[in-house]
Amino acid sequence: MSETMNELKSIEELNGALEESRVRPVLFFKHSLTCPISARAYRELQSYLENAEAQVSYQLITVQTARAVSNEAAARLHVMHQSPQAILVRDGRGVWNASHFDITAARLAEAIKGQLS
Repeated sequence: MSETMNELKSIEELNGALEESRVRPVLFFKHSLTCPISARAYRELQSYLENAEAQVSYQLITVQTARAVSNEAAARLHVMHQSPQAILVRDGRGVWNASHFDITAARLAEAIKGQLS
């Protein structure tokens, strides 16, 4: 099943996604529009999304257009800001994260599968 991402543009939307993580896992992807490494990681994410788990919510944070959301997510989830960065959240807390070249379709699938078991 092909899943789509919801782009977070406000702290209120971030709050909603964090609340949603109490019901099902939420994957946040922090993306830079100007970074070639982020573009590569985004392609890996898109590849994963072609056969993604439907029980997971997928949230995009574009660093350049939602800096406050990006900073708030880093602070609330207790992870150092990176871009690109994937953060898997369950029950309002980060349970897995990866950045840069560690973001691959296979690693995303493995991390998410582990939260659904």
